[in-house]
Amino acid sequence: MTRPMPPDQFRRLARTLRGEIVDGLPAAIDLVAEAAAPTHRFLRYQWYAAALRAYGGAARTLTVSAAEVAMLALPMIAVGPARLRLATVPGSYWPFRGFPLAVDAGAEVLEQALDTLARDVNALRIGPVADDDPAAAALFAAARARGWGVAMRTLGQGWLLDMAALQAEGAWPRSSTLRKNRYHEKQLAEHGALDWRFLSNRDWPAAFDALAAIEQASWIMARTDGSDAKFTERGHGLFWRTAATDPVLAGMMRAALLSVDGRPAAFSFDLDAGTLKYAVANSYDPAYAKHSPGKLLYYRNLIDASSRGITIVDWGMGDSGYKQVIGAAPGPMLRDWLLLRPGLPARLAPLISRVWRGR
Repeated sequence: MTRPMPPDQFRRLARTLRGEIVDGLPAAIDLVAEAAAPTHRFLRYQWYAAALRAYGGAARTLTVSAAEVAMLALPMIAVGPARLRLATVPGSYWPFRGFPLAVDAGAEVLEQALDTLARDVNALRIGPVADDDPAAAALFAAARARGWGVAMRTLGQGWLLDMAALQAEGAWPRSSTLRKNRYHEKQLAEHGALDWRFLSNRDWPAAFDALAAIEQASWIMARTDGSDAKFTERGHGLFWRTAATDPVLAGMMRAALLSVDGRPAAFSFDLDAGTLKYAVANSYDPAYAKHSPGKLLYYRNLIDASSRGITIVDWGMGDSGYKQVIGAAPGPMLRDWLLLRPGLPARLAPLISRVWRGR
C-alpha cells in the first residue's frame, strides 16, 4: 500500500519523477486510489475495467511515480479519428469521470504528467467533474501554467445535503416531517407488509436484480428508451455488476430497499466515499406512488447514513425540487473539460470552446 510521503522527502525525490503511458490498466491505479482524497478512492482499477467492459474502448494509462511510488494514474481511451490523437477518461458519468491523485503529490507530479501527455495526445477530455474536484482542478491550473489550452462547457448545478450542518442548527429531519412519513407508511402498509432493508457489500451483485426490477416498472422505462436506467441490462447494469467484483468497491456500494409483500417497490442506491455519500440512483414502482415510497425510503436511508458517520450527500444535477425540500443547497457546478496540447491545439482553444458549448 502506498504510504504518504512527507513534503521534504518529496522535494528530495522530485528529480526521480518518472512519467509513462502504458497499454491497459496497471495495478498502480489501486495504489494511487488508496493514497487519494477519500472522495476519489472509488477510482480503482476495477472501476475503469467495468467501464471498458460495459461501454467499450481500449485503455492506455498515464502514470507518474516518484522514487517508484505511484502518485498519479490517469486512464484514457482514444476517441475519434486516430490521426487527431483525441482521448477521454473512461468511467461512469456519475459520480464523475476523473482520475486519482495522491493527496501529497506536488506540482512536479502534475507537470511531469502534462509533459508526458503532450507527447501522446492533442486533446484530452476530463469530465463531468465538479469545480472543487481536487485532482482535476490542480491539473487544469498546472496545464494553463504550462501553455495548454483549456476549454470548458457547463453541464449543470450540483446539489449537496449537509446533514451535519442541518443537525447542528436543530432537529433534522423535523419532527413534523417524521410524523407525516409515519402516516404515509401506515397508508402504504395497506398494500401489504412493508420490509425496509439496507444493502451492503455482501448483497452484491445479487441485489442488483431487485433494483433492476423496480426500474423496469418505473417511469424511466415508460417515458424513455431505458438506456439511462442504472441496473437493467439495457441500461448500465453491466457496469455496476462488474465494478462490484472488486471487494473494496462493493464495500462502498450501499442501497436502501423497500419491498411490499415481498415485491420490490422502491430503492435508493449510493456510493459511500469517506464521510461523503454520492447519491447514484433512486426509483420506485408507480403502483405505490400515491404514498411517496421513494421519499419515505430516502429519509430512512439518510438517517441510517448519518448514524454511520456520513455527513454530506452529493446529489449531483437535476430534480432540484425534492432535493431542496429535504434540505439540499446548491453545490459546485459540474462541467466538462478539454485539455489542448501546447501549440496549435492550444491556440485553437477559444474556437473549440465556443463550438463545444454550441455557441
